[in-house]
Amino acid sequence: MKRIYQITLVLVFSLGTMTSCENYLEVPPVSSFGPDYVFSNVTNATIALTGVYAALGGDNGYGIRLSMYYPLDDDILMGQGGNPFPDNERRDIAHYNVQPSNTQLRLPFNQLYTGIERANICIAEIPRMAMYSNGTEAERRELRRLHGEALTLRAQFYFELVRNWGDIPAQFEPSSTLDDLFLERTDRDIIYDRIIEDLGQAAELLPWATASSSNERITQGAARALRARIALFRGGYSLRLDRTMRRGADHRQFYQIARDEALAVINSGSHQLNPSFEAVFREGLLARRREPNQEILWEIAMTGGGSSFGDSKLGYYNGPRWNNLGNSALTILPTFFYSFDENDLRRDVSAAPYNINQDFTIVARNIQTMVDGKFRRDWMSNPVVINSNAQYFGINWPMIRYADVLLMFAEAENELNNGPTAAAIQAFEQVRTRGFGGDASLIGTTPSSYQEFFEAIVQERAFELSGEGIRKYDLIRWNLLETKLNETKANLEAMATRAGAYANLPTTMYYEAGANELRWLNSLYQPQPTTAPAGSASVAWLGNGINTTILTYFAVGFTPGKSELLPLHTSILDANSKLKQEYGY
Repeated sequence: MKRIYQITLVLVFSLGTMTSCENYLEVPPVSSFGPDYVFSNVTNATIALTGVYAALGGDNGYGIRLSMYYPLDDDILMGQGGNPFPDNERRDIAHYNVQPSNTQLRLPFNQLYTGIERANICIAEIPRMAMYSNGTEAERRELRRLHGEALTLRAQFYFELVRNWGDIPAQFEPSSTLDDLFLERTDRDIIYDRIIEDLGQAAELLPWATASSSNERITQGAARALRARIALFRGGYSLRLDRTMRRGADHRQFYQIARDEALAVINSGSHQLNPSFEAVFREGLLARRREPNQEILWEIAMTGGGSSFGDSKLGYYNGPRWNNLGNSALTILPTFFYSFDENDLRRDVSAAPYNINQDFTIVARNIQTMVDGKFRRDWMSNPVVINSNAQYFGINWPMIRYADVLLMFAEAENELNNGPTAAAIQAFEQVRTRGFGGDASLIGTTPSSYQEFFEAIVQERAFELSGEGIRKYDLIRWNLLETKLNETKANLEAMATRAGAYANLPTTMYYEAGANELRWLNSLYQPQPTTAPAGSASVAWLGNGINTTILTYFAVGFTPGKSELLPLHTSILDANSKLKQEYGY
């Protein structure tokens, strides 16, 4: 058992080296040492924790699969369509046609458990270090922080497993200490309760963010925000083993936890909204710079350098193409684009209906092929990568933002008080007003009844958080996934036939020819002019393509009482005879 433990530690440290725009995780690896050496000082313990962080990135983490394969389809985005379909790959996952043999299931599942094992080792060993209790004040403070980070990371790994696979095997001790490693499924509520408890402990161990903090490293605000998020899932609906969507009878206590944790983050003063929604992405994530308002409480650091083990394909797999390079695999649904108020500035950040020519000029896309825009390559700088044929751009993944905290607080307040309180309305309007460039006169009247305010929250979370891997899971915890998918299909059909609210949409859109930014020259909401504007190029905006490029694939395999979760890969069942396939797979 000791040999297994040492081998595990070697893997932790040899895989733990990461680099990032802020260099926090740039730590030299250690190898061939056991726990007594590794956990003998703060430096080595930090390297061990770096190995835990490392399990978040790369192709099998939030570099592509957990961020851009698993969270789709929803009522905002469609995953990659087109042939081959079915493909027993990413298209099948997105469109709810997934089989237990799907090639994209095994490695992310295993990587999440790798992260858990590494976190378990750190959680077990760090508090045993002599200097955890008897070191200098600086040593004690840093080791407690490392302990809190490990608890938070383990909670995130388990949360990702549960929201994708439901009841899964759970262990909270290093494998070397267990007599039997072949575990049965653990009820998700037990897992949720444990990680909610752990995050409460982590919050007491972690410092609040400061103006100079790296948001690639977990702080108290990140732990509390994650605790609020998980509490909402614990109090929400989920698909159970009997294939019914149910929530616990005690759901209100978890909304109370979510409300209290979100409020603690708000009252801390450590995090604020950036006055510009666009700047969060363009001047922050895509410029590889620290967001000065600490709006992003925690972002997953990617290595850069093109490694599938630690980098990300954000901006290559999704977003606009340059000179025909890139996948442009994620499609913004036209119905979502047109659900924005025309004065909402978030629309043109979240959606990018264009590609980029070799000379860096813009060519517009039509309505059924527009792509998501928060990770677009033509906004990337420091360095500029618009003309790169690389697939990895080193763009970090935003795990949780302050805007999400405000909306979670508003949602929980509404639930607990059977209607929005003044504080809930203020939090909601803070997010919405920012979306309209700070002009509160444009946001409309905030609903005052429970149901109408809840519906406003559902809509506002779509506008604010689109493309950030949250929407499908929100719809599941609200038990709205089937409803919203069906509603979206009906609206797409209406748009394709120009029925109802879509009757006056233009057939052709004109835009400034030869420009480096997309500038429309006619209204998106009225029929096109009879004469093309001077100096314009055009795109066939709305035609029959919705039927062939979207409705052919969008959520076509969704089956309620099954598709809310993924199956276990066949190799997992082969390795553990105590597990069996559930949820109708």
